Amino acid sequence: MGTSVPARDTSGTGEAGSSGRPARADGSGRAAEAGRSGESVEADRSNTTTATGGSGRSADATGNDGTGRTGGRGAPVPPRPGHSPALSTGIPRAAARIGAFAVCQAAVIAGFGLLITGPAREFWPMTAEDAAVEALENARRAALDTASTIASALGDTSTVVGLTLLACLALVLAPGLPRWREAVFLAVGVSLQSVIFVLITASVDRTRPDVERMDDSPPTSSYTSGHTGAATALYAGLAVLVLSRVRAPWRKPLAALLLLLPLLVGLARLYRGMHHPTDVAGGLANGALSLLVVGRAVLPGHSWVGRPPADAMDIAVAAAEEQPAPAQKQLTVIVNPTVTDEATQEQLRLVLAQHGYRDTPFVATTAEDTGGGQTAEALRAGTELIAVCGGDGTVRAVADALAGTGVPLVLVPSGTGNLLARHLHLPLGPAEALAAGLTGEPRALDLGRIEGDGFPAVHFTAMAGAGLDATMLEETSDRAKSVLGWPAYVLAGAKGLRTPRMRLTVRLDGGQELRRTARMVLLANIGTVQAGAAPVPAAKPDDGLLDLAVFDPRGAGGWLRAAGVLLRAKRRATGGPDTRRTGTGGADVTGTGDGGPVEFHTFRRAELTFARPQPREIDGDPVGPGLRLTAEVRPGALTVMLPARER
Repeated sequence: MGTSVPARDTSGTGEAGSSGRPARADGSGRAAEAGRSGESVEADRSNTTTATGGSGRSADATGNDGTGRTGGRGAPVPPRPGHSPALSTGIPRAAARIGAFAVCQAAVIAGFGLLITGPAREFWPMTAEDAAVEALENARRAALDTASTIASALGDTSTVVGLTLLACLALVLAPGLPRWREAVFLAVGVSLQSVIFVLITASVDRTRPDVERMDDSPPTSSYTSGHTGAATALYAGLAVLVLSRVRAPWRKPLAALLLLLPLLVGLARLYRGMHHPTDVAGGLANGALSLLVVGRAVLPGHSWVGRPPADAMDIAVAAAEEQPAPAQKQLTVIVNPTVTDEATQEQLRLVLAQHGYRDTPFVATTAEDTGGGQTAEALRAGTELIAVCGGDGTVRAVADALAGTGVPLVLVPSGTGNLLARHLHLPLGPAEALAAGLTGEPRALDLGRIEGDGFPAVHFTAMAGAGLDATMLEETSDRAKSVLGWPAYVLAGAKGLRTPRMRLTVRLDGGQELRRTARMVLLANIGTVQAGAAPVPAAKPDDGLLDLAVFDPRGAGGWLRAAGVLLRAKRRATGGPDTRRTGTGGADVTGTGDGGPVEFHTFRRAELTFARPQPREIDGDPVGPGLRLTAEVRPGALTVMLPARER
């Protein structure tokens, strides 16, 4: 049972997290991303002076940027800090390529249209198009009319714009890390095909088929089919994202269905007498080529996405050597390979080189050792700084090994929840977070030390608990977490509401024994969890105390009262007067006391005893059912590197 705590994180889905709004690092700790994924890294603006000029060309020792420009009165132009050919964004180059290929795409499709309406109109298959459309007219039936109306509506401008907007919002606001590149891919792909469609219809004047048309004819050329082009860009674009980003077994059937929709739209436009077959073919080509052009420029892993040059590492190292920097500490990176791919690791190596850390060892966690053993070995080897790249389980294991050592920790969030990083308002991009930590200052944070029957004493950074929250974690499958993110926990939690209440006794700091019933209890070092919820709003990781929250709502009204208590407590904890007790072992005045839906306490040591075995969890990892939990605070036991502005 004790081994379930470290083993859980290697799946990359066992973490509990918060959804506090991430704060981007400012100029003192900023780094964009670069590596094989095509994302680039921007150097730390206050701590790095790279040898480049304003144009991005490498600058020589005199300050010439390669263009012959110098400063006023012959003074050399100083290089812009934070810019390097190795670490540039590549956005202008990608935009230029999109524009160039879009012009070529419009020219090719328009040229084909001029061909079929000019020299080729007397040749097959153009000569057979009218007969095909007339055959579809003769085959019209009421049921087919209805089906074609539905299919055609899938390519309407309002439908495509609305679905594109909803899909992009979902990609940006989805649980976990936002999918900005995917949202840009879809939005730009749909927009690009629309622009090219307008250009083509202005260039190619083609009348619509000479049959009874079932829809009003828009004042545009029949070539190309705008409905088909828009449907191709939207639905085929969604199919690309499903195939490349979803790992569920149903992804291929869903992608096939999405790819079928543009064909159905095109067939419906033919059936309704709105286009010739070559018009539909032109629309399919326009939508597909738009996705191809934008995908190559935007999606990770493709050659147009600002890929750094082959000597990117040499450039970053040279830049680091030229900057006046103090002696660097010996650094080890503990990385969970199940949530940190090779491309991300390459980005991190570039950031490290840029900040003067060369040949830094990357040590991978395993299913048997989720970070504690690797950290202990690094400490024995003399490491003075640890960077942990993984989810909440990996962070917990590394923090457990670092407790009380004074060796600083750099948080590089890569999991689903990233609870501690979110609470500390650290950047959630791995490269950005690493740069913020390397240029930050050490800050002492508390840890919770917890033990119980069935597992040894371990430390936690965020929360531990028993009851509904642990049941929710146990009932959530890895597949559901990978597909849905944190909402999968909510669905599992709804099932847990049917379980009976637990009876427990609580002793805080050796005081009087309290008897309670509860749906769940939380022992918290920080207050926030996923989706911005704050079940223990006043909990802080640097106050020398832990917080206990006892949840016992009864019925729908009880849950509403509990929500009201949490909202009031959150407002007081973040913006109002301090309501926490100066002592320990007492109820927080933001709670409701015995018998209410939520009750808060602060403590240095808590002993919880359950009448029956209850499911338990530590930092999002289930540790099996048991009858006991004992937790105590270790003030300032963990040192974390944070940007100076976070102090």
